[in-house]
Amino acid sequence: MFNAITDVPGISVGHSQDVEALTGCTVILCPTGAVGGVDVRGSAPGTRETDLLRPMNLVERVHAILLTGGSAFGLDAASGVMRFLEERGYGFDVGVARVPIVPAAVLFDLHIGRADVRPDAKMGYQACLNASSQSVAEGNVGAGTGATVGKFLGPRWATKSGLGTASIKIGNGVVVGAIVAVNAFGDVVDPQTGAILAGTRRPIVGGFLNTTQAMTSGLGQKILDFATNTTIAVVATNAALTKEQVNKVAQMSHDGLARTISPVHTMLDGDTIFALSLGEAKGDVNAIGVAAAEVLARAVLRAVEKAEPAGGLPAGKKPA
Repeated sequence: MFNAITDVPGISVGHSQDVEALTGCTVILCPTGAVGGVDVRGSAPGTRETDLLRPMNLVERVHAILLTGGSAFGLDAASGVMRFLEERGYGFDVGVARVPIVPAAVLFDLHIGRADVRPDAKMGYQACLNASSQSVAEGNVGAGTGATVGKFLGPRWATKSGLGTASIKIGNGVVVGAIVAVNAFGDVVDPQTGAILAGTRRPIVGGFLNTTQAMTSGLGQKILDFATNTTIAVVATNAALTKEQVNKVAQMSHDGLARTISPVHTMLDGDTIFALSLGEAKGDVNAIGVAAAEVLARAVLRAVEKAEPAGGLPAGKKPA
């Protein structure tokens, strides 16, 4: 196993990025189709095709998920993913054509690098060309290229974050994997010790400001309006799940963010998690949801562990 979402058979991952402009996108390809679900907990999301993932809607399967920088502009990259899939004959059959189903979520990285360069259809297509079912690059790549965390005092005092992935086996041949781009308003913390690994840096004195403590001590009344954050993720399993069940897994997965990001799901975040079910392994939805939360928490820690300094911002320390 690669300790990556690609340990789930049928999934490949590709990145494309502009390292000078500090933006990029990541595609999670499942071209033969996967049952998809989504749960949006943040109050400032930027998304595409999320309604069709809800139960009671017609489309059952998706063919890729796109995680991208560039704020709402970055949704354009999904067009390149659609073109890649259409050229290869994948998509929802509507009789006269096959329409690839590519839900997407964006994060805001315009305050780092260049604000006038965003992921586009060309970058989305290139990410598909780069896709592999092997090990997955982490840190300052793909959707994590311009990711930062800890913006209580504004982008200047943030810490560089990135993209992380992880996977676990839970028995009966069931594999659960996750991939996440961590661009949170809050701090990333070690769930075992509570230590801040990356977050808002304190001016002059150095070290990290505890954002949750600052907000609950009354400083929260002075928050600058930086609604420019979002943690976006995909969890996947080779267990056979219904559309209702896969949406439940997406919901339960947010516990992984709550363990590692503090605060999370604020009005200034657009936290969005997609869930995918591929394969025919038999597993209990409750166990899979618990495993998804755990593996997503691990992926969040890897996102800051693998991040490198960029855009004038330092990276956080490695988790213990």
